[in-house]
Amino acid sequence: MAGEPQTMHRSTHERLPDFDGLLDWSRLEPWVELAGLPGTGPLCSVKALVGGSQNHLFLMERRDARFVLRRPPRHLRANSNNTMQREARVLAALAGSAVPHPALLAACSDESVIGVNFFVMEALEGFSPAGDLQGRYATESSWRRQMGEAFVQAAAALGQLDYQALGLSDFGKPDNWHGRQVERWRSQLDGYRETPGYDIGGLAQVDNVGRWLSDNVPSDGRIGIIHGDFQWPNVMFSLEQPTISGLIDWELSTLGDPLLDLAWVLTSWREAGDPQGGKGANPVVQPWDGFMSRAELISLYGQLSGRDMTSMPWFFVLACYKLACLLEGTYARSLVGKAPAQMGEYLHDYAAWLIRKSHQLINAA
Repeated sequence: MAGEPQTMHRSTHERLPDFDGLLDWSRLEPWVELAGLPGTGPLCSVKALVGGSQNHLFLMERRDARFVLRRPPRHLRANSNNTMQREARVLAALAGSAVPHPALLAACSDESVIGVNFFVMEALEGFSPAGDLQGRYATESSWRRQMGEAFVQAAAALGQLDYQALGLSDFGKPDNWHGRQVERWRSQLDGYRETPGYDIGGLAQVDNVGRWLSDNVPSDGRIGIIHGDFQWPNVMFSLEQPTISGLIDWELSTLGDPLLDLAWVLTSWREAGDPQGGKGANPVVQPWDGFMSRAELISLYGQLSGRDMTSMPWFFVLACYKLACLLEGTYARSLVGKAPAQMGEYLHDYAAWLIRKSHQLINAA
């Protein structure tokens, strides 16, 4: 038709950005058609989403539908493709459960499509809280209180799933999981010693914390599916109602004691009596008034799960210990220019705060 815009005749790879080769439209668009993804017609838009991980997220649209493609970083790590497969596997296992999550729409292990394993999932409504809260969460304390309830409800729902019935018996290493935790994370911390300029002495009391954990391993532990990084950046909250739209970034999911997910939430909670000073003393989100206390979170989890919460201090200390060990990795990399120096110092300071919090919890136990 005369006067019709030429762009309507251009193929997808000519119309849409490929983000410097991360998306190969000549192969990806035919795959989208064959995969039976929602919507009809060609892809009409794509936008890179900003996330906290090294993996890439792309919001894609076609007629009457939106979905998100998740792929590994440009420079693959040794386990990048396996991580994509594991994430897709756990999302598939969660289908039909009470755990809020983005529905898995399709997964691809054929590297001839875009050169890596990837998967496509439902696009969720809402936002991942960081800094200033959005919508009614910012203005209504009742909505902030329900954020805590939603965290616990999601953690309890995940912890109730039967991983064996879901075909995830080989998703982790459940044998002696509780007894292995200190050695597992301490060995990672010790590995940073090889980094020029790194001094483990910056984490005062870390040895005492590890010793206490080893000496007080709970005897009533359980094994289930854990998210592995259950914290603010990995949770989407709805702006339409005070609920979680879905837990995201399942790359660290594995088998372990579900109480560790709850403990991970507790590390990001703040209340009177916490150690002073350091970056860890500041709430992750603002405003903070109106939130449930840690004791209320723990009590609610016990009510929902039916678990005896007597051992919760051990899991809280373990979460602080593990997170501190992980954060020190970024600090070590920053010392040799492999991570921003400012970020390294921030996380090192936060790790030190976590060890101080651990020591405080031990003294109160």
